[in-house]
Amino acid sequence: MATKPVPDHVPPEMVGDFSLFTSPGMSPTPNGDPHAAVACVHAGPSIFYSPWNTRTGLGTWVITRAADQRRVLQETEAFSSHRSIFASALGEEWPMIPLELDPPSHGVFRSLLNPLLSPKRVTELEPTIRERAATLIDRIASSGTSCDVMKDFAFPFAVNIFLRFLGLPDHRLDTFVGWAKDLLHGDDVRRPAAARTIVSFIDELAAMRRKKPVDDFMSFIVQAQVEGRGLTDEEVRGIGVLIFVAGLDTVAAAIGFDLAYLARNLKDQELLRNEPDRIVLAAEELLRAYPSVQMIRVARKDVDFEGAPIRKGDYVSCATMIANRDPTEFQSPNTVDLTREDNRHAAFGYGPHRCLGSHLARREIVIGLE
Repeated sequence: MATKPVPDHVPPEMVGDFSLFTSPGMSPTPNGDPHAAVACVHAGPSIFYSPWNTRTGLGTWVITRAADQRRVLQETEAFSSHRSIFASALGEEWPMIPLELDPPSHGVFRSLLNPLLSPKRVTELEPTIRERAATLIDRIASSGTSCDVMKDFAFPFAVNIFLRFLGLPDHRLDTFVGWAKDLLHGDDVRRPAAARTIVSFIDELAAMRRKKPVDDFMSFIVQAQVEGRGLTDEEVRGIGVLIFVAGLDTVAAAIGFDLAYLARNLKDQELLRNEPDRIVLAAEELLRAYPSVQMIRVARKDVDFEGAPIRKGDYVSCATMIANRDPTEFQSPNTVDLTREDNRHAAFGYGPHRCLGSHLARREIVIGLE
């Protein structure tokens, strides 16, 4: 049992020895599959308290049922998204926008950004996405019979699309990949250093586009208006940082997990090679099986939730990898079935904060698999 201090209002019987980051409480699985390991929580209660279920070691309530997660993510009056995760690493407090805003402010900025990542806009970007995928694959094919999927394809593919979206040159690719790796996977020294570098880059890019706008994302943001006014420097920074963080790692991670699965499961690989029309459906199942996002909300008031005494200020975890393995939602949830239909997975979240870039991410993943 965990020895870290637990808040006084948490009953001892509701404390679980579990963490998505350090893995206590998870069951060993073939090939070290962390997503299957997480599924062990479904043998227990629908909600419990983990004393160390965040990267920084803070405790959270863990919601294990998909239906309960949807409830938390929709009840914005009780559960807030405002945490200033990125800014806090710098000793500052400003939100990534619109991710860390609550309604009604969230809706104002969401409406501003939705057209930039709409299905229509993604369709316009598709030729660029396909061209980049083909270029990388041709390079891999010409260099030999093997490659490092993450280094040679997943990261440069996702980051290049991000660069095109921001209107930045390809030669910055390796730099941005390095920043993203340090931010998301670095130690306590590299993470804040990378965060400060990214903020400086976003601020400098915004200042440059204010002086000399072009036809790109940042120029749109610095010239945009909400509620009859221009955006503040902090709001521009909050949007830019979110796009940077969201655009660099999540799609690359998804492609990496997908290709690792197909490398280990040759029958499914053969199925998609022989019937490429199945790739769209298969991509949805792989999104269900291998998501990478834990959404955390902060209780805005005392709430008794399914018997748990959640108190104002408590963190509440809605992890997609837990929801997507819920046996009450999916038949044989730990079996990857590339023909699964009506796949209501939670890989892109739920409720008003559902992933803004889900249309683009889906196309990148499908094209990457094709």
